[in-house]
Amino acid sequence: MGPDKVHRPNLAVGIAGIAFALTVAYSIAGSLQVLVWNPKAAVPGATLEEIAAAMARANETLAVPLVVTWAVTGILLAAGVFVAALAMQLPAGAAAKLGLAIVALGAPSHWFASFPAGMGIADTFATSGGDHAPWGMLLYAVSVVAFAALLVLVVRRRNGIKPIPA
Repeated sequence: MGPDKVHRPNLAVGIAGIAFALTVAYSIAGSLQVLVWNPKAAVPGATLEEIAAAMARANETLAVPLVVTWAVTGILLAAGVFVAALAMQLPAGAAAKLGLAIVALGAPSHWFASFPAGMGIADTFATSGGDHAPWGMLLYAVSVVAFAALLVLVVRRRNGIKPIPA
Protein backbone atom coordinates (compact mmCIF):
# COMPACT_ATOMS: atom_id res chain seq x y z
CA MET A 1 0.00 0.00 0.00
CA GLY A 2 1.55 3.28 -1.09
CA PRO A 3 1.68 6.45 0.99
CA ASP A 4 -1.38 7.83 -0.82
CA LYS A 5 -3.42 4.70 0.05
CA VAL A 6 -3.40 5.04 3.85
CA HIS A 7 -6.37 3.26 5.39
CA ARG A 8 -8.73 5.64 7.22
CA PRO A 9 -11.67 4.18 9.08
CA ASN A 10 -15.00 5.23 7.65
CA LEU A 11 -17.17 7.29 9.99
CA ALA A 12 -20.22 5.19 9.15
CA VAL A 13 -18.35 2.02 10.11
CA GLY A 14 -17.35 3.60 13.42
CA ILE A 15 -20.88 4.74 14.16
CA ALA A 16 -22.32 1.35 13.18
CA GLY A 17 -19.70 -0.35 15.35
CA ILE A 18 -20.66 1.76 18.35
CA ALA A 19 -24.35 1.06 17.70
CA PHE A 20 -23.59 -2.66 17.44
CA ALA A 21 -21.66 -2.64 20.74
CA LEU A 22 -24.44 -0.69 22.46
CA THR A 23 -27.07 -3.07 21.11
CA VAL A 24 -25.11 -6.11 22.30
CA ALA A 25 -24.76 -4.57 25.77
CA TYR A 26 -28.46 -3.63 25.79
CA SER A 27 -29.46 -7.16 24.73
CA ILE A 28 -27.30 -8.80 27.38
CA ALA A 29 -28.49 -6.45 30.11
CA GLY A 30 -32.11 -6.84 29.03
CA SER A 31 -31.85 -10.62 29.03
CA LEU A 32 -30.21 -10.63 32.46
CA GLN A 33 -32.91 -8.25 33.72
CA VAL A 34 -35.71 -10.58 32.66
CA LEU A 35 -34.11 -13.93 33.40
CA VAL A 36 -31.91 -13.25 36.44
CA TRP A 37 -32.06 -9.88 38.15
CA ASN A 38 -35.83 -9.35 38.17
CA PRO A 39 -36.78 -12.84 39.36
CA LYS A 40 -34.21 -12.66 42.15
CA ALA A 41 -35.44 -9.20 43.17
CA ALA A 42 -39.08 -10.33 43.08
CA VAL A 43 -38.38 -13.38 45.24
CA PRO A 44 -35.57 -12.34 47.59
CA GLY A 45 -33.65 -15.19 49.18
CA ALA A 46 -34.66 -17.75 46.54
CA THR A 47 -32.23 -19.13 44.01
CA LEU A 48 -33.01 -19.06 40.31
CA GLU A 49 -33.47 -22.83 40.44
CA GLU A 50 -36.02 -22.50 43.26
CA ILE A 51 -37.84 -19.74 41.38
CA ALA A 52 -37.92 -21.78 38.17
CA ALA A 53 -39.14 -24.89 40.03
CA ALA A 54 -41.96 -22.97 41.73
CA MET A 55 -42.95 -21.40 38.43
CA ALA A 56 -42.95 -24.79 36.70
CA ARG A 57 -45.22 -26.20 39.44
CA ALA A 58 -47.58 -23.27 38.84
CA ASN A 59 -47.42 -23.91 35.08
CA GLU A 60 -45.70 -20.54 34.54
CA THR A 61 -42.52 -19.65 32.69
CA LEU A 62 -39.88 -16.99 32.27
CA ALA A 63 -40.35 -17.38 28.49
CA VAL A 64 -36.63 -17.91 27.89
CA PRO A 65 -37.04 -18.57 24.13
CA LEU A 66 -38.88 -15.27 23.67
CA VAL A 67 -36.25 -13.34 25.62
CA VAL A 68 -33.39 -14.96 23.70
CA THR A 69 -35.19 -14.28 20.40
CA TRP A 70 -35.60 -10.63 21.42
CA ALA A 71 -31.90 -10.29 22.26
CA VAL A 72 -30.67 -12.05 19.12
CA THR A 73 -33.01 -10.04 16.88
CA GLY A 74 -31.60 -6.74 18.13
CA ILE A 75 -28.05 -7.96 17.73
CA LEU A 76 -28.73 -9.20 14.19
CA LEU A 77 -30.34 -5.90 13.21
CA ALA A 78 -27.34 -3.95 14.51
CA ALA A 79 -24.98 -6.38 12.80
CA GLY A 80 -26.88 -5.75 9.58
CA VAL A 81 -26.28 -2.02 9.90
CA PHE A 82 -22.59 -2.68 10.58
CA VAL A 83 -22.26 -4.98 7.55
CA ALA A 84 -24.09 -2.45 5.38
CA ALA A 85 -21.70 0.26 6.55
CA LEU A 86 -18.75 -1.99 5.71
CA ALA A 87 -19.94 -3.43 2.42
CA MET A 88 -22.30 -0.91 0.90
CA GLN A 89 -20.77 2.35 2.09
CA LEU A 90 -23.84 3.29 4.11
CA PRO A 91 -23.72 7.04 4.84
CA ALA A 92 -22.79 7.98 8.39
CA GLY A 93 -26.11 9.74 8.95
CA ALA A 94 -28.05 6.64 7.93
CA ALA A 95 -25.87 4.44 10.14
CA ALA A 96 -26.51 6.77 13.07
CA LYS A 97 -30.26 6.90 12.49
CA LEU A 98 -30.58 3.14 12.07
CA GLY A 99 -28.43 2.43 15.12
CA LEU A 100 -30.40 4.86 17.25
CA ALA A 101 -33.70 3.44 15.99
CA ILE A 102 -32.66 -0.08 17.00
CA VAL A 103 -31.76 1.06 20.51
CA ALA A 104 -34.89 3.23 20.77
CA LEU A 105 -37.06 0.27 19.81
CA GLY A 106 -35.35 -1.76 22.51
CA ALA A 107 -37.75 -0.41 25.14
CA PRO A 108 -41.10 -1.43 23.66
CA SER A 109 -39.72 -4.72 22.40
CA HIS A 110 -38.11 -5.43 25.80
CA TRP A 111 -41.44 -4.77 27.49
CA PHE A 112 -43.09 -7.22 25.09
CA ALA A 113 -40.39 -9.88 25.65
CA SER A 114 -40.46 -9.47 29.44
CA PHE A 115 -44.24 -9.44 29.85
CA PRO A 116 -44.72 -13.24 30.09
CA ALA A 117 -41.90 -13.56 32.62
CA GLY A 118 -43.27 -10.72 34.74
CA MET A 119 -46.77 -12.17 34.70
CA GLY A 120 -45.41 -15.63 35.47
CA ILE A 121 -43.58 -14.27 38.51
CA ALA A 122 -46.65 -12.29 39.56
CA ASP A 123 -48.98 -15.29 39.26
CA THR A 124 -46.58 -17.70 40.98
CA PHE A 125 -45.45 -15.51 43.85
CA ALA A 126 -48.46 -13.18 44.29
CA THR A 127 -46.49 -10.05 43.51
CA SER A 128 -46.74 -7.35 40.86
CA GLY A 129 -45.75 -8.15 37.29
CA GLY A 130 -43.59 -5.04 36.95
CA ASP A 131 -39.87 -4.67 37.37
CA HIS A 132 -38.54 -5.41 40.82
CA ALA A 133 -34.90 -4.83 39.88
CA PRO A 134 -33.88 -1.30 38.84
CA TRP A 135 -32.11 -2.22 35.62
CA GLY A 136 -35.24 -2.33 33.48
CA MET A 137 -35.79 1.38 34.04
CA LEU A 138 -32.19 2.06 33.06
CA LEU A 139 -32.75 0.21 29.78
CA TYR A 140 -35.87 2.26 29.13
CA ALA A 141 -33.90 5.45 29.87
CA VAL A 142 -31.23 4.45 27.35
CA SER A 143 -33.97 3.91 24.75
CA VAL A 144 -35.50 7.31 25.51
CA VAL A 145 -32.10 8.99 25.06
CA ALA A 146 -31.60 7.11 21.76
CA PHE A 147 -35.06 8.19 20.59
CA ALA A 148 -34.34 11.81 21.53
CA ALA A 149 -31.02 11.70 19.66
CA LEU A 150 -32.78 10.19 16.65
CA LEU A 151 -35.33 13.02 16.71
CA VAL A 152 -32.52 15.58 16.86
CA LEU A 153 -30.88 14.03 13.78
CA VAL A 154 -34.14 13.96 11.86
CA VAL A 155 -35.11 17.54 12.81
CA ARG A 156 -31.62 18.84 11.99
CA ARG A 157 -31.81 17.22 8.58
CA ARG A 158 -35.30 18.59 7.88
CA ASN A 159 -34.26 22.10 8.93
CA GLY A 160 -31.33 22.08 6.53
CA ILE A 161 -28.67 21.76 9.19
CA LYS A 162 -25.64 19.94 7.87
CA PRO A 163 -25.96 16.19 8.57
CA ILE A 164 -23.22 13.98 9.91
CA PRO A 165 -20.49 13.89 7.25
CA ALA A 166 -19.96 10.70 5.29
